[in-house]
Amino acid sequence: MLFLSRNWFLFCLPLSVGLAFYFPTVGAAYGWHQSQSTTKAAVVFIFLLQGLTLPSSALRKGLTDWRLHLLVQGVTFLVFPLLGIGLNQLLGRFLPPDLALGFLYLCVLPSTISSSVVLTGVAGGNTAGALFNVVLSNVLGVFITPLWIAWLLRKEGISQPLGPLFIEIISLLLAPLTLGQLLRLRLSRFMDGRKKIAANLASLCILFLVFAAFCNSVQSNLWTLHGPSVMALASVGALLLFVIVAGLTEVASRLLKLNRADHLAAAFCAPQKTLASGIPMAKILFDGHPAFGLIVLPVLIYHPLQLFVCGILAVRWGRLSADSKLSE
Repeated sequence: MLFLSRNWFLFCLPLSVGLAFYFPTVGAAYGWHQSQSTTKAAVVFIFLLQGLTLPSSALRKGLTDWRLHLLVQGVTFLVFPLLGIGLNQLLGRFLPPDLALGFLYLCVLPSTISSSVVLTGVAGGNTAGALFNVVLSNVLGVFITPLWIAWLLRKEGISQPLGPLFIEIISLLLAPLTLGQLLRLRLSRFMDGRKKIAANLASLCILFLVFAAFCNSVQSNLWTLHGPSVMALASVGALLLFVIVAGLTEVASRLLKLNRADHLAAAFCAPQKTLASGIPMAKILFDGHPAFGLIVLPVLIYHPLQLFVCGILAVRWGRLSADSKLSE
């Protein structure tokens, strides 16, 4: 029961997708709860909560550990996207175009926040360095992810005006995030004591966004066009990306001669991609796209995959760290 209570979100993810297939009219746009508007309200609420809970002090404390920061941010916003573009050139023709776009979107997302820091702590790594990098990654991601997507779409011959896009990003993402940070100046103690409640509320909003996305895709007959093979392709692609990026991060950590604590922080921050920001941001970048459910599918698969693999590694490396301390 303890495992279920701690991981309820992972179990509810497939449930929300399943409900969308059985009750597509409930969450589809212009249905009874007007998801085209309520989903935007959910996005605003998620980023307001992020602003209220993000410890901005971490940005000030961790400025000096430049090799770790260079590695994590470089992998997140440069190596990962370039890898996605390269794999798309090699293998993209074997995928439905919208699924291929979904993998590119996955590659340009920022890192996770809570899981990266928690897993780094469990493994005995540099928790402060991990916290600095995931906070910085999510702040930068508000700007870098849309720019990557706009450039990638333009390369595919799809023009997306940047002006309206950034107005929506500012109003739905940056403004609530900034407001949350300003409110945190007065409410930090209150919010720090209620982080779990805030995380659960954000998770419920994400489940709603996932449900609405798949309701729309079912309504547009997206899944009848592709069948179960799409899920298999998305799963294999997510696993391939994770293995390659984790391997590249390991090599880069050794080349930069990071100490063990920084090495562990990089291992849990660089390969991870956020679902908490990924789904709301996709709602803005691909709003109204008939294949929205297919575009976010790689993110939905990659998220539990990274938690499962990194969770096992964190426990194993944590035991090794504890054993090494006992032997000293």
